[in-house]
Amino acid sequence: MWGRFIKSGLQLESVLQEPLRTDVCKTWVSAVALNNRQRQKRLAWAKEKKDWTAAEWSKVMLSDESKFCISFGNQAPKVWRKKGEAHNPLCLRSSVKFPQSVMVWGAMSSAGVGPLCFLRSKVNAAVYQEVLEHFMLPAADQLYGDADFIFQQDLAPAHSAKATSTWFKDHGIPVLNWPANSPDLNPIENL
Repeated sequence: MWGRFIKSGLQLESVLQEPLRTDVCKTWVSAVALNNRQRQKRLAWAKEKKDWTAAEWSKVMLSDESKFCISFGNQAPKVWRKKGEAHNPLCLRSSVKFPQSVMVWGAMSSAGVGPLCFLRSKVNAAVYQEVLEHFMLPAADQLYGDADFIFQQDLAPAHSAKATSTWFKDHGIPVLNWPANSPDLNPIENL
């Protein structure tokens, strides 16, 4: 039997992993690691917002930045291959020592999505305020016109900087309080 298995060209690893692909076994789901204080703050935030109406949520402009890898480092996806295909060009993925990536800022609301901003430098308070000025304000105008809105952002250092808080006050834009370490609460994560 072992001889037939070897002649089949299958890798032992693939045969052993086959049961893992059934309905019985699934891969784990990633979840944000929270400490007790963060859990308590998230619960308090959820209780505070549980009675918000659709009309109240429609006034919220959700925002976030995301980093996209445009080249693979050592974390490239696995390739399923048969024995003897190790160096087949279709089974190879080149890796680079310093993978390239791009940071993108975006915003959305119940009225639609705003423009994307491709960030060329590290996001500090000054860069973030430029994004707000040149991308968020036009998006707010497009999505809300003269109507009031509430801006949502996470607690990244550039967002919570004193200069950024001052920028929002100077522009008369209320900011939705947001619990720390809570990307999973933001629907923009799935956009």
